[in-house]
Amino acid sequence: MYRRGLLALGCAAGLARPALAQSARARTLRVVPQADLANLDPIWTTAAVTLNHGYAIFDTLYALDDTLQPRPQMAAGHALSDDRRVWTIRLRPGLTFHDGEPVRARDCIASLLRWGKRDAYGQMLSRVTEKWEAVDDLTIRLALKKPFPLLLDALAKRANFPPFIMPERLALTEPTTQVTEMVGSGPYRFFKDEWSIGNRAAYARFDGYRPRDEASSFLAGGKRAHFDRVEWHTVPDASTASAALVRGEVDWLEQTMPDLNATFARSRDVRLEPIDNHGLLSFLRFNCQAAPFDNGRLRRAILGAIDQADYMQAVTGDAIRWQRCASMFPCGMPFSRELGSDLLSGPRDLGKVREAIRAAGYAGEKVVIMNPTDFPSIAPLGFVTADLLTRLGMKVDLQSMDWGTLVQRRASKAPVESGGWSIFHSWAGATTMMNPGLNDYVRGLGAGGYFGWHENATIEGLVERWVDAASDDERQQLVDAIQFEAWAAPPTIMLGQYYPTTALRSDLTGRLSTSMPLPWSIRRS
Repeated sequence: MYRRGLLALGCAAGLARPALAQSARARTLRVVPQADLANLDPIWTTAAVTLNHGYAIFDTLYALDDTLQPRPQMAAGHALSDDRRVWTIRLRPGLTFHDGEPVRARDCIASLLRWGKRDAYGQMLSRVTEKWEAVDDLTIRLALKKPFPLLLDALAKRANFPPFIMPERLALTEPTTQVTEMVGSGPYRFFKDEWSIGNRAAYARFDGYRPRDEASSFLAGGKRAHFDRVEWHTVPDASTASAALVRGEVDWLEQTMPDLNATFARSRDVRLEPIDNHGLLSFLRFNCQAAPFDNGRLRRAILGAIDQADYMQAVTGDAIRWQRCASMFPCGMPFSRELGSDLLSGPRDLGKVREAIRAAGYAGEKVVIMNPTDFPSIAPLGFVTADLLTRLGMKVDLQSMDWGTLVQRRASKAPVESGGWSIFHSWAGATTMMNPGLNDYVRGLGAGGYFGWHENATIEGLVERWVDAASDDERQQLVDAIQFEAWAAPPTIMLGQYYPTTALRSDLTGRLSTSMPLPWSIRRS
């Protein structure tokens, strides 16, 4: 049905007004996202598709450049007091929200206060904050109880609750309640009336956006929108999406399926590229507050059965590069060392693991694995885990659902008998989890943390010390200590690091190398 709809759209426009249809196509970027956009608020959910949607609409005070260093974005710059406890941030003049209202300091403060209730980095900042103050419409003053050396890194956080700026009237919404009116100051406006779950989303270039007068550099610099309109078309079937790209019915597949990459290689009109030079990490996430995985010994026992090759081959086949990574942080990143090698390497002895599971006290409780049917880079992971845990003698219930339902349901803390869950799988970009402030999957914040609600005061104390660390040697020691503590009773099991591909029409240039389909810089030649 989706394919017929695309063809009908193209034929009708072409027969009626060929020149106008061609012109409209040139000014519209049609993207097939990696999942359906079922939730709109990127401060309410960590779903990657909602994050990507957020970057089209919202902007941030600071942003990461190509070297992963924070640079002013909405901010013109800042000053820091001699005692390093007072930050004064000046906004760029002329910034405007999509509703026509100017961006003011109080909008930024309200947005950061909402973000600070939700985000792990933001919560650390909140604990040392004495006062936020809007000195005037363009000046923000932050007074701290003690220095917070990584403030700019926190304000430039790129994923899992980026500190997006929205109008004060929306930012006053509690972060546990979704904001559904999408008003930002970013390069594109969202068409709420065209949003159809399971079908599409649409955006229009915001003529009031003022890009920085400099070159684009990852998430920083001048965000120049070259398309009048961006459309996201949800196509769960990878073969249908791939065929639509080859025929020119869509312009860009955010992620490709490895077994279909040969199709693109045979087409002169399609270009295949690595999606992100730093890679993605697949992971298994436990519900640490509900039986049976509230038992840390049981989580540790299962490590002995995990073979990352089983998971990576299920996702990548033979067409995509991957590597084992026995670290709680992405391999290849500063301070990341493979301290879990002894646990994840060597022959997998399922007999010993069964004994360890019994010794840990597993009593036959049901293990509910939530698995998305419409997310090709995640769905195979659930089947691998379900098969493995069944062979280990656990009572497994693999429940299939769409990704939007999974994202909603993973927020439930109900027991499995009442709609709760035990395990889900996902992935994250390496740059979104490269240090303890960013890596929500290792943190121990409990009820205030990432889904699964792992609580570990030792880890949180080490993270606080890492923020204040005075040298790289001290930071390395603290990152190692965090890893050792996390491996003892893992809240998350890393399943391997891989380098998927994206595919786009050959006439598109300027795509930024990142796991997100950013709508700026890219243009049609």
